Amino acid sequence: MIRIRDGAVSTRPDTLVAEEPLEIRLNGKPLAITMRTPGDDFALAAGFLVSEGVLGDQKELQNIVYCAGATVDGSNTYNIVDVKTAPGVVIPNITLERNVYTTSSCGLCGKASLDAVRTTARWAIDDTCGGDTPPVRLAPELLASLPDRLRAAQRVFDRTGGLHAAALFTEDGELLDIREDVGRHNAVDKLVGRALQNGTLPLSRTVLLVSGRASFELAQKAVMAGIPVLAAVSAPSSLAVDLAAETGLTLVGFLRGASMNVYAGEHRIALRTAAAHG
Repeated sequence: MIRIRDGAVSTRPDTLVAEEPLEIRLNGKPLAITMRTPGDDFALAAGFLVSEGVLGDQKELQNIVYCAGATVDGSNTYNIVDVKTAPGVVIPNITLERNVYTTSSCGLCGKASLDAVRTTARWAIDDTCGGDTPPVRLAPELLASLPDRLRAAQRVFDRTGGLHAAALFTEDGELLDIREDVGRHNAVDKLVGRALQNGTLPLSRTVLLVSGRASFELAQKAVMAGIPVLAAVSAPSSLAVDLAAETGLTLVGFLRGASMNVYAGEHRIALRTAAAHG
């Protein structure tokens, strides 16, 4: 590339983030194509199917494979994966009708209607875990510390500057997992897919932090995975706020430094009122 800095011109190689299409097949039938950063493809496909309401338990997943025979010489291609569900798993009609192309910036393209997006969640956003366990309650100071921790863990971003990130934290601020991708929805799917593969769904008592804005789709993915708190460094959409209010999801936006906006689920944030400051 040609680099121009303060009028000085030079040439140098650059490292770019990879972006390639991934076709997701369900039991041998094409379902969706998404533009993604290669890596964690099986987790991405599994997480996608969690948010579509197809999978919710490790036992419902038989296997995921790269498809053979998709190239001229019949060798494996690493841009097509086939997810095989366990016998007896019922596939929702909404999923069978999807069969769409999604871009790395929008995972909802092709949805017939808003009602089609509002997939019924398997778990209520319940962070009490039953018994005498207290609900999740987060100090604003803890939330404020998470973006720096996410940024410090973005290894590929440091080399390219071209990736979104999604990270999963415990209610005490412990980093559980982080995934990067050109698509913010893909990064979340990779997190959720890993949890499905590891048998740790629902992800109750966790915080999902995304590096960009909080769209309706990301709020939906959080709800479908049983995550009680979604925080974003940028703005939420109006539909994301509506969904959070309807489901009990705590939604935090503009999480930058010590500042943040709480749009829904404020009962999980340990707020100090003006009166408390005297």
